[in-house]
Amino acid sequence: MKSEFDLHSFLPFLMHHASEKLSLGFRDIYRDRYRMTRSEWRVLATLGQYGALTATEIVTHTGLHKTKVSRAVFSIEKRRWLKRFQDENDRRVHRLDLTAQGKSAFTSLCEAGIAYDRKVRDFLGEDEFKRLSDLLKRFNDL
Repeated sequence: MKSEFDLHSFLPFLMHHASEKLSLGFRDIYRDRYRMTRSEWRVLATLGQYGALTATEIVTHTGLHKTKVSRAVFSIEKRRWLKRFQDENDRRVHRLDLTAQGKSAFTSLCEAGIAYDRKVRDFLGEDEFKRLSDLLKRFNDL
C-alpha cells in the first residue's frame, strides 16, 4: 500500500536526524577530550552558563530526566568539577556549582563549541545559518 506520507520528508524526522548528526559531531569532542556523556556535558554546560543551581533547576534548563541529571551530577562530582552546598534560605535544598577545575573544563569545551559552531556556519554560510537558527528558535515558541 502506497501512502502520500514520506517519512524522509516529515519535518520531525528530518529535524531529529539533523540534530543527532550535529550532536554526534560535537559529542566526539567532549567524549574524546574529557570522556563525558551527553548528560554530563549538558549539566556541566548548564552550571557553567547559569552558575549555582539545584538539580531540579538543571532538569528544567536541560530537559533531561531527573535520573540522568542525578547520575551526571554524581559523575561530575567524582571528578571534583562540582561542589554541593546547602541553600542559605532552605537547608533541605542543595545547590550545585562548578569548582575551579569544572570551570576550566567548561571554558575549554566552550572554546571547542565555538569552533564547532564556526564549522557548521562555514558549511551553511552565514545567511543560511542565521535563517535556520531563527526558524529553530521559533519552534521553541510553539
